[in-house]
Amino acid sequence: MQVRTIFGAGLLGLALASTAITAVSAQNLRVMQGSTSAPLSVPLNRAVVVESDEPFAELSIANPGIADISTLSDKSIYVLGKAPGRTTLTLLGADGRLISNVDVEVTPDVSEFKERLRQILPGKNIEVRTANDGIVLSGTVSSTAKLDRALDLANRYAPDRVSNLMTVGGTQQVMLKVRFAEMQRSVAKNLSSSLAIAGGTDVGVIGETGTWLGSGNGLGNDSITARDNANSALALGFTAGSLQFGVLLEALESKGVVRTLAEPNLTALSGQEAKFLAGGEYPIPVSDDDGITITYKPFGVEMNFTPVVVDGDLINLQINAAVSSIDADTSIQTDGISVNAFKRRETSTTVEMRDGESFAIAGLLQDDFRDLNGQVPWLGDIPVLGTLFRSAEYQRAQSELVIIVTPHLVTPTRGEALALPTDRVRLPTERELFLFGKVAATKGAAGEVARQDFSSPYGYVME
Repeated sequence: MQVRTIFGAGLLGLALASTAITAVSAQNLRVMQGSTSAPLSVPLNRAVVVESDEPFAELSIANPGIADISTLSDKSIYVLGKAPGRTTLTLLGADGRLISNVDVEVTPDVSEFKERLRQILPGKNIEVRTANDGIVLSGTVSSTAKLDRALDLANRYAPDRVSNLMTVGGTQQVMLKVRFAEMQRSVAKNLSSSLAIAGGTDVGVIGETGTWLGSGNGLGNDSITARDNANSALALGFTAGSLQFGVLLEALESKGVVRTLAEPNLTALSGQEAKFLAGGEYPIPVSDDDGITITYKPFGVEMNFTPVVVDGDLINLQINAAVSSIDADTSIQTDGISVNAFKRRETSTTVEMRDGESFAIAGLLQDDFRDLNGQVPWLGDIPVLGTLFRSAEYQRAQSELVIIVTPHLVTPTRGEALALPTDRVRLPTERELFLFGKVAATKGAAGEVARQDFSSPYGYVME
């Protein structure tokens, strides 16, 4: 028991002795104070020569990876900037006395950068500063393209250490007007003839057949049906002895014109995508393991575009535009369900133009022709009379499509200064509807719109 006590007392004494030594050592250390020196700024990959007021015997740099040093004389020092950052240069005298601690900051060479920036973007109010080993850009530029040029140049001097505080001046909202204009014209003609000979109860038919319009002269046999509309048929008949002759001539001409015009407008901020759809969604049945599910395909007028104001009023446009409609003439049957096809006119392109200019970004001119000639062998080759044994059909379809885009730089305005399609139309009263048959009544514009109004007719007129 006494041994343990003596041993514990010895350990306690050693602990107290070490504590006392540590306290004494800490009290004997002090930070050496040298003369005050201004921070030294060194351009990256450049060298500067600094001079001390008094001779030094030893030199050291805290981080050789940031700056490299060498002695030129006992008062001159060569300092080379190697990497952006901050470090400390220490000068000691012959007696070990601290002469000075100098803060060395290696920064990108902004003087050269400013000169290059002035050459590339002359006249632009861009301020260049350094902060925390990087470059800070501030000011106002006229377009995003010039902003990108300044940032790209700055990244060459300080990769991944560029702070952008610049703003883009001017109008940065773009309204795009797209016009789909399409004309379709079709012409179809056909001519055919049929000859029927009846003797007693026997009837012979040569050529095309049609519904005969009379009886008693070889024209009343039900086995002869019209190839086309009966209104386009001419039937002639006569009797010679016991024979009855009938001649059916069919001639039909059809013409058609289709006009399509769609003008969607859409506004977006520079660099942002905008989407537009005016139409509907068509249900399409799809078979799978669980039965039939319904998917929906949009149709109508679609437009997606991304504008970028490049410089001043120069606008870069990425455009996807389409006009689609249901084609009632083309369909397929699936699981007993009829599904119609679609007619679709679509374009996707990138163009560049100035404010207010127009560009025909797509166009199509199509001319389809088809003719068909059918005849009874040998008999159709007989001059003149062979016409009774021939049929001819002629079809031609022409279409022309043009897609034109026009961008405008726009700014918002007061809501009361904008006119709506409903501003000039009011609902009819019961008296106007039932007594005079008016489904809508007109009225004048109000407020700001009235003060800007025209005195003559303009815009769309509904009658």
